Amino acid sequence: MANDNQNLEKLAVAKAAIKFVKNNDVVGLGTGSTATIAIKELAKLMVNGLKIIGVPSSEATKELAASLGIPLLELGKVNSIDISIDGADEFTENFELIKGGGGALFREKIVASLSKNRIIITDSSKKVNNLGAFKVPIEVLPTAYQYVVDQLEKLEGSVTLRYKDDKIFITDNLNYIVDVDFGLIDYPEKLGVALNQIDGILAHGIFIKLTTTILMAKDGNVITYSKKQIEEN
Repeated sequence: MANDNQNLEKLAVAKAAIKFVKNNDVVGLGTGSTATIAIKELAKLMVNGLKIIGVPSSEATKELAASLGIPLLELGKVNSIDISIDGADEFTENFELIKGGGGALFREKIVASLSKNRIIITDSSKKVNNLGAFKVPIEVLPTAYQYVVDQLEKLEGSVTLRYKDDKIFITDNLNYIVDVDFGLIDYPEKLGVALNQIDGILAHGIFIKLTTTILMAKDGNVITYSKKQIEEN
């Protein structure tokens, strides 16, 4: 559970992120506690006249956005998104991310891939020097489960099948999630490529080259990490 300070940080970055949204934008709507705050803040702006169309990254986000009166497009029918706002479970200053703690990593990755401007919002607890303290979520087709586990173990991953309420967690795509401990990950992009080669994996939670801006709240301030700054250094 987030503490009061984390909740204040999440609100701060949510408010900072929605300032990037322009009238008539198609907006990718993330999943998770921080993204939820941003969605609620967007709805407040719509009351004051902002016009947007949302593209939800999960069924939970779809229900939330619809309840707030945000008009929606189905992800599978969209070929371009102006801006997306989502959270992360871990990130580095090199714009390497782990996502998928909420189980929506596949749709989140599609939303990010379609987006021109990709904003990640986090509290300060998510910043790390190396990814890997947070286990890597991987969405697996049930029919390929044991095969995928065997392949992940060959990559020296320790695999845990995700449960929720004493039942196997089922994604919006009707698949399983395994949370894999690879230890601290020295080469996230290399690991991501290796995971992409395993048949039966729909998506993994390592996000590389899918972010343009990271907004992180810390000690009452919002710190901006820009992809342009990284490329210039």
